[in-house]
Amino acid sequence: MIERYTLPQMGNIWTLENRYRKILDVEICACEAQAQIGNIPQEAVAVIKEKARFDMARVEEIEKTTQHDVIALLTNVAEYVGEESRYIHLGLTSYDVVDTALSLMIKEASEIVENDLFELSEMLLGQAQKYKNTVMIGRTHGIHAEPMTFGLKLALWFKETGRNSIRMKAARECISVGKLSGAVGTYSQISPRIEEYVCANLGLVPTAISTQIIQRDRHAQILTTLAIIASSLDKFATEIRNLARTDIREVEEYFGKGQKGSSAMPHKRNPVICERISGLARIVRANALAGLENVALWHERDITHSSVERLIIPQSFILTDYMLVKFKEIIQTLVVYPENMEKNMDKTHGLIYSQRVLLAMAQKGMLREDAYRLVQRNAMKSLDEGVSFKDLLKKDKEIRHVLSIKEIDTCFNLKPYLRHVDYIFNRL
Repeated sequence: MIERYTLPQMGNIWTLENRYRKILDVEICACEAQAQIGNIPQEAVAVIKEKARFDMARVEEIEKTTQHDVIALLTNVAEYVGEESRYIHLGLTSYDVVDTALSLMIKEASEIVENDLFELSEMLLGQAQKYKNTVMIGRTHGIHAEPMTFGLKLALWFKETGRNSIRMKAARECISVGKLSGAVGTYSQISPRIEEYVCANLGLVPTAISTQIIQRDRHAQILTTLAIIASSLDKFATEIRNLARTDIREVEEYFGKGQKGSSAMPHKRNPVICERISGLARIVRANALAGLENVALWHERDITHSSVERLIIPQSFILTDYMLVKFKEIIQTLVVYPENMEKNMDKTHGLIYSQRVLLAMAQKGMLREDAYRLVQRNAMKSLDEGVSFKDLLKKDKEIRHVLSIKEIDTCFNLKPYLRHVDYIFNRL
């Protein structure tokens, strides 16, 4: 399902055919650069650009013998190009073209993720503004704390998504580099001018220094950034899952006509997309760890990173893109129940105003610890017996010694909790 969904966009970037196409683009661009500095005839470049192509089945057939994908590709290209193929891959090592091609693919994929994040930010801001004044209970440790608004919750997600956009842009810029510096990065068989030309024409920047490969801290930055994005989506999805619980039911994933929640229980409307996002986030986070393991290689390069990257980089991009697309759908169609938010506010019989009472007593001159003891005593009784917190306070002689009936009533007011909502939104 994921592959079919993403194939027209993100998935196409990570096909083997596109990988070979990008490698060939780098090779042809290097030939142009060689011709510019007089190392190969211009006529040869014209022939190479006209004839260079490959056949996937033939490359696979050759690779069975060579056990080397780049050599197999170049051998097949040579079959099409003919004599001028001797100028292809001149002075290069495989990872000159492989890593530069990989940077091109990551750059393209990063731009898709950045666009996803931008669109999600716009949706979150719109929904945050819509529900800016929709009052709900805030929860800490899963327990009712104090009133807030649903708009504030969405605004928090909006800002976090914005930070992820900044991280993604920085990671894309870090990986938008190429290298054509030879077997150990010394340009022993190739001029640095070739690298400069190729990178400039492909929209990359030459690495200031490299070994046989582009250093893997750059790829780790991309993978950890994707993992942070996935973790944010996991966080948002987990919150929706919690708020969708039957005994809370303040929000809900859209449940389409004909959709089924359970094979056994017809009444079920499960948060399945949010659960899917939370599950897939685990894979993206695990892939980031593998990317960090790839940073430390032997000397100027070993091959332990290569097989890992062929899995984790495409997979992390495809999954992150998929998760972002699905979460955009969730936010766009989210079902919100303000009436349930209001009902849930009353479940604790006014306990959510306890801090207001505590502060009012302290402001009247009572020691805070003494005030805390008196307020907590009544709060625990209200919680255990399910009776009105306000009524208990009014009957408590020690509290009435400090606060009047009117002063107690004043504590049970929503307005002070919401007075800075506009201020917070103005800071967004």
